[in-house]
Amino acid sequence: MRNIQKIKVIVGLGNPGDEYKNTRHNAGFMIIDQFLSELKTNFIERHIFSSFLFTGKFRGQKIFLQKPLTFMNLSGKALSLLIKKEKLLPEEVLLVYDDTDLPLGKIRIKQKGSSGGHNGVESVIQEINSSNFARLRIGVNSEERTQQVDFVLGDFTSDEEKIFLEVKKGCCEAIKLILARGVSQAMNQYNGIDYSESNSEDNEK
Repeated sequence: MRNIQKIKVIVGLGNPGDEYKNTRHNAGFMIIDQFLSELKTNFIERHIFSSFLFTGKFRGQKIFLQKPLTFMNLSGKALSLLIKKEKLLPEEVLLVYDDTDLPLGKIRIKQKGSSGGHNGVESVIQEINSSNFARLRIGVNSEERTQQVDFVLGDFTSDEEKIFLEVKKGCCEAIKLILARGVSQAMNQYNGIDYSESNSEDNEK
């Protein structure tokens, strides 16, 4: 039976500070918060490696959840410090972040790839000297889109928040499957789902 590479650290990308808390660019942070709220075991929180780091166990396996506090464009510095200290491999990392190339309601899980023009992802690639890490891309594109910077640093609208609530739940289920059975299994199960459709059905009832 083929050995499945286990994910040991999940990194959500975002910007620290209350002014960025609910912005589209902080989707990664919000997924980490949602995942922590759903876990039944206690995680130890520390302010270390230029990040908020949460350490605990999932199904008996030690995992790290990280929210870099270096601001988006320097996200890789925080992850690099953690990787060096814990002697982790790039293949043991799952990076969670917003993606303006995907519509709100869709997610994409990948084994590896380029930065796709995302500055946070590019920083990670540069700092750990590898692009061979898994990604969970969270679609944030919508009809509300304006200039790129203003858009990603803007808050979700009330209608978008309803969709994103379903996205957060779906992402957490996907992460649980990734941790339990590997990235490929989660790709097959979650890459085709559109969470905006279920929200539209609810509105029509």
